Amino acid sequence: MRKLVKPLVLLSILITSVFLGGCSKMTMFNPQGPVAEQQKDLIFWSIGFMLFIVAVVFILFSIIIVRYRERKQPEGYEPPDDHGNTFLEIIWTVIPIIIVIALSVPTVKTIYSLEKPPKATAHKKPLVVNVTSVDWKWIFSYPEQNIETVNQLIIPEDRPVKFKLTSADSMAAFWVPALGGQEYNMAGMQTDLYLQADHPGVYKGRNANFNGEGFADQKFDVKAETQEDFDQWVKDTQKSAPKLTKKQYDQLMLAGHSKPMTFSSTHLQWVDHAKMSNSDYAEKIREQNKQSNEAN
Repeated sequence: MRKLVKPLVLLSILITSVFLGGCSKMTMFNPQGPVAEQQKDLIFWSIGFMLFIVAVVFILFSIIIVRYRERKQPEGYEPPDDHGNTFLEIIWTVIPIIIVIALSVPTVKTIYSLEKPPKATAHKKPLVVNVTSVDWKWIFSYPEQNIETVNQLIIPEDRPVKFKLTSADSMAAFWVPALGGQEYNMAGMQTDLYLQADHPGVYKGRNANFNGEGFADQKFDVKAETQEDFDQWVKDTQKSAPKLTKKQYDQLMLAGHSKPMTFSSTHLQWVDHAKMSNSDYAEKIREQNKQSNEAN
């Protein structure tokens, strides 16, 4: 009996850990916006449909191993030859096609619907935010408001936000799990993403694509506010925040982390990393910084 104590204790700890790991809600399954809600519905449909397929397979498997198990047969018994059975051939050809269609159609419809603002708020003008990833920080530019922030994103609730994504160096993936799926940031090009927050709150965002030693801490906060509070933030920022200088921006191009910052102008007046001609801008700044340090 003593020999069983240790394994039982370890097993109980393992089981307890597994159950405790599911105590909190998964962010992806607790959507805070219409885009995340659509994606959650698609995930649930896919999981449910695949579980149904798995259940059918296991039921048929159980029936077959019981019904067609080896038995004592009369001498000279020959099992039926189903080779070339047209009906069976049709069944195991058509069923996989149906499965693929059942999974593909809602997936494709959802993907294309997410290329546009959410239907419920499509009549509202989207807020445009340029998102630039740079090792290992996030730069958010509001071209219409002439505001730029680092590692913090302020958006109004119940209004679509059009993110124009690019990168100053390595490829990253912009991801706010509570609001929707990820989209890649790549140097020399732009990808678009629509997201929306249904309620005021603070949501966590991060880089979902490994890009070096500082990847784990390339995070940012998304603060959703009422439209009135957002408008007031814009006015206060335009009035009191310092202007972004080229020297400050070039410093942000150096690999490393940064504290949250806010400016009343954007880097778009100097460089747009979405243009192929500017895809090596950060690399040039780092090379200049290296040469300057060596000279000193």
